[in-house]
Amino acid sequence: MILAIIVGCEVGFWVLIVLGLCARYLFRLRRTGLVLLALTPVVDIVLLTATAADLMNGATATVFHGIAAIYLGFSVAYGHKMITWADSRFAHRFADGPAPVKRYAWAYAAECWKDVARTALAVLIAAGTLWLLTLVVDDPEKTQALTDLYRILAVIFGAEVLWALGYTVWPKSQPATAQPSDLRSGPVSDPTS
Repeated sequence: MILAIIVGCEVGFWVLIVLGLCARYLFRLRRTGLVLLALTPVVDIVLLTATAADLMNGATATVFHGIAAIYLGFSVAYGHKMITWADSRFAHRFADGPAPVKRYAWAYAAECWKDVARTALAVLIAAGTLWLLTLVVDDPEKTQALTDLYRILAVIFGAEVLWALGYTVWPKSQPATAQPSDLRSGPVSDPTS
């Protein structure tokens, strides 16, 4: 059951984003779009509540309960970036907004290091959620699957650091066919402001 809730929450997250962007750009309902986009954190609350309720009702923790905690962490840490990413593409496609900026060299490496910070936040939130669920259940035999995931979180963070280091040492080069508008290294303007 918890797997179905996780899948439902992931689908719900993207449905809210798509509906919000459609309302904003296709139907010119800016407030409706804003409300729909602002509802995305509700998905996280639903997931956390369902996971905690399942465990408190006596379920033995599975890897899926742990995935719920990881999903929560990454949703909180990367949610705004994902919405901004989708918003910039919708604005470009449907509202004559600027083309999304492609980064190369140091600008790309700098964005990778920002992702390291986001991933650190995601891992901390996920680890804190795992710890809280373990504390609430208060039965080490029923929560072993949760504590086993701390190593996975360390691997995820380590991989993110290695990714950023790799692009710092070996910068992403510009393709020979890049247009001048593709070579900007400045920050992406936030089309939601």
